[in-house]
Amino acid sequence: MAKAVFPGTFDPPTVGHLDIVTRAAAAFDELIVATGVNQSKNRLFGPQERIEMLTELVAPFPNVRIGTFDGLLVDYCRAEGAGVIVKGLRSAADYDYELQMAQLNRRMTGVDTVFLPTAPENAFISSSWVKEIARLGGDVSTFVTPAVHSRLLDIL
Repeated sequence: MAKAVFPGTFDPPTVGHLDIVTRAAAAFDELIVATGVNQSKNRLFGPQERIEMLTELVAPFPNVRIGTFDGLLVDYCRAEGAGVIVKGLRSAADYDYELQMAQLNRRMTGVDTVFLPTAPENAFISSSWVKEIARLGGDVSTFVTPAVHSRLLDIL
């Protein structure tokens, strides 16, 4: 059974994340959307809130579940029996960063990385930009699902 992990902070999950989940769920027998701790990112939502939003996001996909990890992603993949990491790419800058990480992960544990280019209509969407625009009163309703949008309005 081909099992993959789609990791991220997902703070908040966007329609770009949903696009990657949709495509990866079709490509793998099982997909784990795993939210992790990234000390370099300022989070708006707590871990439980992100899990709740992700659970709502993946509800239509029977082969997708939510996971959490703290520490090395490759250790989490090994513990879950997943041989593939899924990463969405928006730009060449994403590729440059993610390629090195993918090569390091492969060297350390043998876990491969599959890159899925984002749909062009989502290439400019990032959780960081969504948070910033929402904080400044901008309309982000087309960048996130209605449920996530509602949570953003409640928290800001």
